[in-house]
Amino acid sequence: MSTSLLVITGPTASGKTRRAVDCAKALGGEIISADSRQVYRGMDIGSGKDIEEYGSVPYHLIDIKPAGYQYNLYEFLRDFNTARTVIESRGHRPILCGGTGMYVEAAVRGSVLPSVGRDDELRRELEAKPTAELVEILKSFGPLPADLDLDNPRRIIRRIELATHSPAHSTQARPLDKDKAVIVGVAIDRDERRHRISERLRSRLQNGMIEEVERLIAEGVPTETLIAYGLEYRYVTLYLTGQLDREEMERLLEIAIHQFAKRQMTWFRGMERRGLAIHWLPWDMPADEFTDTVAGLL
Repeated sequence: MSTSLLVITGPTASGKTRRAVDCAKALGGEIISADSRQVYRGMDIGSGKDIEEYGSVPYHLIDIKPAGYQYNLYEFLRDFNTARTVIESRGHRPILCGGTGMYVEAAVRGSVLPSVGRDDELRRELEAKPTAELVEILKSFGPLPADLDLDNPRRIIRRIELATHSPAHSTQARPLDKDKAVIVGVAIDRDERRHRISERLRSRLQNGMIEEVERLIAEGVPTETLIAYGLEYRYVTLYLTGQLDREEMERLLEIAIHQFAKRQMTWFRGMERRGLAIHWLPWDMPADEFTDTVAGLL
């Protein structure tokens, strides 16, 4: 293989999974998920796993942790490298697929993170600060993670804790060998993206997303943890605990997903400014043409 790693990324609702599956079938690959919520078992509809799309294509880093667990970038990098080694040992091509920009960039750069434990003193200091100030503190360490819920102070505090205790306040990255990875972005125009997000949300609500969150709560997953997972899990939990009515929940959730997609695109543009080339291909390109184009980039 001329290139060891293929990355398929893009904003939410752009059709990344289908494109990655097409590439895996055409190129003899296995998929590694770069989605910060698909690691959790039982969180299927809200995280958009769409397992049926994979068919016979092997996949990794999906359903590897129980709901309620707090997965992090350190664990992702460890698990990504393990999965990549296994895939390559079989003579297959690893295909990293997902929209968590921080995960994608760290994997491509070969970043290494220390395991950072709790810093109770720092947490007590930060917990006394308003959320807006916490966001500004986190900004001082670099670009805000695209997957971070900026309304959740607990998650922001954890990111500050990780940044504070990482050497030089950042990940340690080995020099990037640009010949070792090709990053393909699924490009979708703003209006089409908004339409697909809205239609997908309605479909998820009709097909059991609220019931999924009810089940998670009944199984003992703390509501504060579900809220910390953000987006669908945050707003549906707020609805189920009486903090939002149904109409308000749907309205605010739709707005939040649109804002999330914008933050994802901001992160991808930042990746390009930081020297990572992303080859953007249209979301509606015919499957054969898409996979042929990707093959030509490898």
